[in-house]
Amino acid sequence: MSGTAAPAALAEPSERVGRAWTASLSLANGAIWVGWYGPIQILLALQAAELAPAGTAKETVLAWVTGAGAAVSMIANPLFGALSDRTTSRLGRRTPWIVAGVAGGAVALVLLAGARSVAAMAVGWCGVQLTLNAAFAAVTAALPDRVPPGQRGSVGGWLGAAQVLGAVAGTGLATAGGGVAGGYLACAACTVLGALPYVLHRDLVLPAGRRPAARPAAVLRGLWISPRRHPDLAWAWLTRFLINLGNALALLYLLYYLRDVLRRPDPGGGVLILTALNGVTLLGTVVVGGIWSDRTGRRKPFVLGAGVIMAAATGLLAGWQTWTGALCAAALLGVGFGVFTSVDLALMTEVLPAAADRAKDLGVINIANALPQVAAPALAAPLVHHLGGYRVLYAVAAAIGLVGALLVRRIRGVA
Repeated sequence: MSGTAAPAALAEPSERVGRAWTASLSLANGAIWVGWYGPIQILLALQAAELAPAGTAKETVLAWVTGAGAAVSMIANPLFGALSDRTTSRLGRRTPWIVAGVAGGAVALVLLAGARSVAAMAVGWCGVQLTLNAAFAAVTAALPDRVPPGQRGSVGGWLGAAQVLGAVAGTGLATAGGGVAGGYLACAACTVLGALPYVLHRDLVLPAGRRPAARPAAVLRGLWISPRRHPDLAWAWLTRFLINLGNALALLYLLYYLRDVLRRPDPGGGVLILTALNGVTLLGTVVVGGIWSDRTGRRKPFVLGAGVIMAAATGLLAGWQTWTGALCAAALLGVGFGVFTSVDLALMTEVLPAAADRAKDLGVINIANALPQVAAPALAAPLVHHLGGYRVLYAVAAAIGLVGALLVRRIRGVA
């Protein structure tokens, strides 16, 4: 290799990845989502109801805990991504952070299992977000590191499929774990075991001489990406943020919606049924959508259409407040989110400013996943308690998601 040639870790990949590599990366991604979604869908809500002090609503406790965790996530993802970009270990840039992240996440989930106060619950959940975001930043960066642009839609589809399977598996483990503590322990074990196959693959090594500046001030400055210099990335970020905010508003109080509005006798089981149905329809579109996008060479029409479908699904929850309506909404939401998950990820990798900062830049983009988890509780609580209840909550969520879908048209550098 000449002195001016980019090392493999920084070069634009051209060789298609194989099925074994894709499967192991997808499994690692799914394992991380088990660690997130078992708590988010079931365990944190049950724990909030158990630990809420007298006179404090369970919704308020859940909002504070999930909001604090999401705030940690917003910082952790780009920060650990930046550290990953600068890692010159013989194990590669990404593998050390995947190992450390899932191990730390398992420990934090075990601590959550033993939480006996709201403060301990908050500390445990913030620990889960801190550690699993380190692993997630590294897993996400593997896509532009190793996958050529023409294959990213299909690989992104498999990552999306693993994401929803992880959410379903996490929800199932949380429900079948024999209680809150057992649910956390089951999620912790699954998170560690699912990441093992990928870390056995050989990672790309960054030569020490090509490492970006590692001074703390340089790392912190690098977390800012100018919207003026990179407008496509800015519009892509805003699209993702608004669509995810609409989705977060729709899902945050799902357990309470089933319990308090639809009067389901087993709301936890109802969440599992809706999650499974959503997963089935998502799996039916996530890989197909990514492959179709690769073959057409277009991303924006798929993101736009998926966002409109998701907004329509959320609107059903506002206008058709029955168990049948919830089932239809879950199915339709899965169709839209499946296409969005695979194609939006591929789109994001095509607006990154520099190969040397892939994980950091994707971490900044992933703030658009975490920030809605902070904003949603702040918006949802007053909407439910003071501004019209769940009908208004879901109408607002649908409107926000629709605006996000329409903004994807502002991106110029991607078809």
